[in-house]
Amino acid sequence: MADKKKDEKPRLSKLTPEEEYVIVRKGTEAPFSGEYDQKFEPGIYACRRCNAPLYRSTSKFKSGCGWPSFDDEIKGAVKRLPDPDGMRTEIQCANCGAHLGHVFEGEHLTEKNVRHCVNSLSLRFIPGKAAPKKAEKIEDDFIVLGGGCFWCGEAIFSRVKGVLKVTPGYSGGTTANPAYAQVCAGTTGHAEVAKVEFDPKVASFERILGVFFAAHDPTSLNRQGSDAGSQYRSVIFCTTAEQKKQAEKFIKKIQKDYPKPIVTEVAMLEKFYPAEGYHLDFYRKNPLHPYCIFVIRPKLAKLKEKLQEK
Repeated sequence: MADKKKDEKPRLSKLTPEEEYVIVRKGTEAPFSGEYDQKFEPGIYACRRCNAPLYRSTSKFKSGCGWPSFDDEIKGAVKRLPDPDGMRTEIQCANCGAHLGHVFEGEHLTEKNVRHCVNSLSLRFIPGKAAPKKAEKIEDDFIVLGGGCFWCGEAIFSRVKGVLKVTPGYSGGTTANPAYAQVCAGTTGHAEVAKVEFDPKVASFERILGVFFAAHDPTSLNRQGSDAGSQYRSVIFCTTAEQKKQAEKFIKKIQKDYPKPIVTEVAMLEKFYPAEGYHLDFYRKNPLHPYCIFVIRPKLAKLKEKLQEK
């Protein structure tokens, strides 16, 4: 499946002149004028330009400053840069570089003592069915799964309702900061995996596991189809002891549905290394690639039928 392409830019939405003024030219909308300033419904706030999830509604609070305020971001979604004014810290969408606003610390407005001051024009609100009263720990909201080629894993889980973000990468080995070629050689101990970030109120942990096991053969040791080697092993890397307990219980429950023993490894996550940029969103960006046509596309169709049967 090796195919090294140059990094491609995220697909961007067309902006209105007002949105371009804020997002591209780093302007600021008038205080108390934004549509999300006083909005506190459950859901996710995504980047207006590239739709990448940025903030959960559980992190939003009333600051009285005139702009939407958050005291936490979705892990890895927001990057900080020194503002040209030499005093403030600018925040941008980590996926596309869209200007969001500024971040301030030391105001003691919440327990986290951080305020992301964001322009409404930089955001797009995605309603959710429900949200917890308190912000949940990010460790409870993601799982790292290996079930063969991570191009497949990303394509599959990005289509699951309630999944916020899928990142291909490497886990389970001993080599620090591994390169794709090293992992393919089978010398690092790492498996190709997908880091699946999800909203547990929309997609339960059991739902994530159900899709995972339906999408690959968990009885095949170190192989999925023509992809062979320990880097393609079936593995679940858990972020909490409760996840590990649930995963082991789930495997025992579904074993009766398989004629051979399930060989899926269940372990605690130690380190996740994101894959190189050209692997991101591979299926969408490369629909005519032979691997996408002959492996991923049929797998998606088969998975859809299988899940509908259930």
